[in-house]
Amino acid sequence: MLRNIWTTLADGQPIQHKEPGQLIYLQETRAECFYYIISGTVKCYISSPEGEERILTLPHAGELIGEAAFFDQQPRMSSAMAVTKCELVAVDRQRLERVFATHPGLAIAMLEDLARRVRLLSGHVDGEFLQADKRIARHLLALIPEADGRLRCTHEEIGSSVGVSRVTVSRVLGEFDRRGWVQTGYKLLRLLDRPALERFLRDE
Repeated sequence: MLRNIWTTLADGQPIQHKEPGQLIYLQETRAECFYYIISGTVKCYISSPEGEERILTLPHAGELIGEAAFFDQQPRMSSAMAVTKCELVAVDRQRLERVFATHPGLAIAMLEDLARRVRLLSGHVDGEFLQADKRIARHLLALIPEADGRLRCTHEEIGSSVGVSRVTVSRVLGEFDRRGWVQTGYKLLRLLDRPALERFLRDE
């Protein structure tokens, strides 16, 4: 199991197995728990009454999903589905309270993570008014790098999250690479100059 700050939530708990395309939770349902992803990739998305779908995020192993609705006790605003084979652990309120009692610092970390998610998802709203390169810049700035500085995402995932094609993502990232803001390569994306990207996003 990938060890990180959230692994304590999963220690000793039963593991759920999901096949690609299998639903994890459904939009508008009550959130009795949230989930820690042990392995695999999940698609979090919203559906319109007309059946249209918009991908919000594509969380990977080591991340949490579904915690916002769990905390505010309102119906879920999105659905989650396994993209690959996944292993997950459900965390209910009783389990969370036990973990917080022994690891109180985890509560602050979870608040920080939730705040980051709110910032990322709010970008989906006002980001519709931004041109493609600025949407991509905003998305990159919202991601949390790995320990080696890599950003764990593919061009397809970025495109799905910001509403542009993979070809557009590749073109924009190529330009960012030429400017020295990011480093791209085979299965590689690393943010090199965060201040430059932030300035680019602010400039009219």
